[in-house]
Amino acid sequence: MSSTVEVADRMTVRGIELEVARHGTGQPVLLLHGMQTFDPRARFFQLLAAQAEVIAPSHPGFGGSPRPDGFETIYDLTRLYLDVLEALPHDRALPHDKVTLIGCSFGGWLAAEIAATCCHRINRLVLVDPFGIKLGDRETADILDVFNTAPDEVQRRSWHDPARWSPDYDAMTDVELTVRARNWDALSLYGWHPYMYNPRLSYWLRRIDVPTLVLWGASDGIVTPTYGRAFAGMIPGARFASIEQAGHHPELEQPEAFASHVLDFLNA
Repeated sequence: MSSTVEVADRMTVRGIELEVARHGTGQPVLLLHGMQTFDPRARFFQLLAAQAEVIAPSHPGFGGSPRPDGFETIYDLTRLYLDVLEALPHDRALPHDKVTLIGCSFGGWLAAEIAATCCHRINRLVLVDPFGIKLGDRETADILDVFNTAPDEVQRRSWHDPARWSPDYDAMTDVELTVRARNWDALSLYGWHPYMYNPRLSYWLRRIDVPTLVLWGASDGIVTPTYGRAFAGMIPGARFASIEQAGHHPELEQPEAFASHVLDFLNA
């Protein structure tokens, strides 16, 4: 069966429909969101779109993307996005054979799984505060348990400046609140057990053979920069860079610094 892709507000790959935001022109960038879907009006999104074509799907179950029956593991997501990568270069709007893959947080874990499985459609890889590996023993919490930690503590550890960046739920519309609830439900489905990591990923990261940049918010309290440096050290030739005055979401807190790192890497 051949892969097909329709690019507008939706794309369909092997019968799976995805909501997608797509902006900009130039080299194609597949952008995988983290615990929450991206707002395409975000500053970092616009900065990247000034020099690249940014394609940002919502994972099945997140945002406006339906989740097929039985689709519930990181394995399913990895295979889906391998098909997305196969489909995108055949779209006439994309002149390139390969795509830059960027993943943030949960999406960074997913991007690492994809690249460790097969890199032939990827020319560069950017991982931003990713989950995905286990460093310590069973009693060591490498990744903050966002489902079983008080919400105020999760927000405090998510941001360098939580007073400015923590979401204001009272100001959200019913539609926005519904999307966030769907995102949270989907995240718990894909990442609940084992919690936000694949026990075998650290072994297979050595298979990644494309230039890789690992970006980290210096104030990240969800997964610390120490975890990030260890993650980068498992990928051959990977570069690690820290973004000051940013927590788990440097693309939101420091969009100019984030975009500068990414675009310099893409244009190197």
